[in-house]
Amino acid sequence: MNKTKILQNLGLCKRANKLISGEQMVLEQIKKNGVKLVFLANDAMQNTTKRIQDKTSFYGVKLNQDFTSEELNNAIGTDNRKAIGITDSNFAKLIIRELEQ
Repeated sequence: MNKTKILQNLGLCKRANKLISGEQMVLEQIKKNGVKLVFLANDAMQNTTKRIQDKTSFYGVKLNQDFTSEELNNAIGTDNRKAIGITDSNFAKLIIRELEQ
């Protein structure tokens, strides 16, 4: 897994407007089947982690927890975000392919 390339692709998703961030927005989009891949910071609070894990598991959305909140926030140019959702299936496939290498 090439972390740098994955983080660069997250930044590209942000610029292409194919990404949402923030726990509540991600949870809402999971329920609406609007998210294809979710990144959850591995330093997120226990309650946040449980909510995101439960929703992604129930709705069959792939979840990744390999990055810290600092890495994720630097990649997309935000502050204090613990959850990121990829809304475009092509970007999700690209990033999943990178995650599996």
